[in-house]
Amino acid sequence: MHLLWVELRDFRNHAETALEVPDGLVGVVGPNGEGKTNLLEGIYYLCSLTSPRAPTDSPLVRKGVSSAYLRGEAEGREGRALVEIEIREHGANRTQVNRSGVRRRRDLRRSLRAVMFGPHDLSVVQGDPAERRSYMDEAIATLWPPKDSLSRAYERVLRQRNRLLKDARGMGRPPALGTWNEELMRAGISLMSTRAEAVEEIAPDTEEVFRRLSGYGLDVEYRPNVQGEDVEDVEEAFVRRLAEREDEEVGRGVTLVGPHRDELHLVVRDMAARGFASHGETWGAALALRIGLAKAVERQIGEVPVLLLDDPFSALDPERRRRVVEMLAGRGQVMVSVADEDHLPRGCAAVWEVSAGTVRVREGTAGAAQ
Repeated sequence: MHLLWVELRDFRNHAETALEVPDGLVGVVGPNGEGKTNLLEGIYYLCSLTSPRAPTDSPLVRKGVSSAYLRGEAEGREGRALVEIEIREHGANRTQVNRSGVRRRRDLRRSLRAVMFGPHDLSVVQGDPAERRSYMDEAIATLWPPKDSLSRAYERVLRQRNRLLKDARGMGRPPALGTWNEELMRAGISLMSTRAEAVEEIAPDTEEVFRRLSGYGLDVEYRPNVQGEDVEDVEEAFVRRLAEREDEEVGRGVTLVGPHRDELHLVVRDMAARGFASHGETWGAALALRIGLAKAVERQIGEVPVLLLDDPFSALDPERRRRVVEMLAGRGQVMVSVADEDHLPRGCAAVWEVSAGTVRVREGTAGAAQ
């Protein structure tokens, strides 16, 4: 699949940006703070209905207006899809695909798939386990859009169970705890099983990308909080763990067993990446996780997702930059932002120059006025 054109209006600092999107590698160049990242973020939002940088949508709307608008058209095996999004500063957003309303992200992701890397991804490697759980859940939503509700379903059960435990502190075992244990296990086992599948899909490509980039290995391993050989084993282990920690849960008023305590274990040179990897290794691992996800999506759906790389080269030496560009060659639409003109990959199908929220297509590249 590939994007044909995109429009951003009143999105972040882009008052009005309209671009044709060629196949191949697109370089996005300009000084820091001018709107390169905002442009890639807008394209990613157009494909996914979510921002990797903002937990809420209100910061996406340009100051002084009430709504931002994103439009674009993509073409894939199932034909063309026209996507139109209104992001409101207050109230519900509106999304249409081919003029029909869409309410759920998974419905949009059937038409468009995108993967985005940025400096914020360093937290996936060096941050708390919650960052790596979020990565796994985002990978699920990208690989299998119909399953993107699994993590939210589990979180709803977890909140309800935590509320029950909190309200019962000092009063003994709540009568309804058995019912919520069943709900927690049902939602938790579904989520853990799907996380395991996602990591199984992503790990080989991620490890290969990192090895090509660094010359040595990265191990990617899913470590669920409740383990077993099969679903029956996991269910038995879940029951046992809940029973073992029931008194502690009731005393503390919080759930201590379940996939909200899972971990994605990343190992570089036999040491945990978190806390021990160098800055360059951390950067390489974060980049490999995103490129690995893009490769897994391509294998799953038989089409290449749009790949958005925000400032991927700044922490890499010239040889590693060359290796990344080599890996990206011929893999569909890839948009790479750089602040340093010297980091702009050679042979770009188009170069977009960004300044103060405006974009000019460099003369002599695809989309430029002739």
